Amino acid sequence: MTSPDVPSPFRLGYVPGVTPGKWVRLWEERSPGHPLELVPVSAAEAADLVRDGGVDAVLLRLPTDRTGLHAIPLYTEVSVVVVPKDHLVAAADEVAPADIADELVLHPVDDTLSWEVPPGLRAVERPATTGDAIELVAAGVGLLVVPQSLARLHHRRDLTYRTISDVPQSQVALSWLEEETTDAIEEFIGIVRGRTVNSTRGRQPAPAQPKQPEKRRVPQRGKPRRR
Repeated sequence: MTSPDVPSPFRLGYVPGVTPGKWVRLWEERSPGHPLELVPVSAAEAADLVRDGGVDAVLLRLPTDRTGLHAIPLYTEVSVVVVPKDHLVAAADEVAPADIADELVLHPVDDTLSWEVPPGLRAVERPATTGDAIELVAAGVGLLVVPQSLARLHHRRDLTYRTISDVPQSQVALSWLEEETTDAIEEFIGIVRGRTVNSTRGRQPAPAQPKQPEKRRVPQRGKPRRR
């Protein structure tokens, strides 16, 4: 239970692969009296967690169901293909979908790329998670196309990855309820957008009313003197 003098924590959800550390540090520098609580969440549950009030805002991947939500795109991730280190693809700096057309390409259920069918040959069953798909790649069962941050998150010594062109890319965004744009959320928006500490913070003040011109007073003439 927080003290009456300490505001409730700003709860920020984030999906696997997203690293909010630099923004959290800036928050702590600029709002030392307002705690920030990080909440890890799966990609499939991220949007619903905001709608249910589990977090104040969330860093998620687009596309997603944005019903009732605001979303500010922050950056787009490079897509890579994860392969065993001794695979032929590992000899190239960058590959194209045609280079893996004859390979079995896994399509996990929690896939974050907006395509119906990945390039290459389709597996009989879809792995439940990206982590399961990584294990299958390590076992020599197939290849996997994911955002680069997820390839780094699931790094293994026996696997590597290469950039792949002409495939969908994942976009990371900050999302929150349309009707809940609080001062804390405005502050965090400023941080992720790169506003400096001297920039306008919080909600924008109401526009000032235009100043009405002062009425010019006509000086009164004195009474004429009698000669």
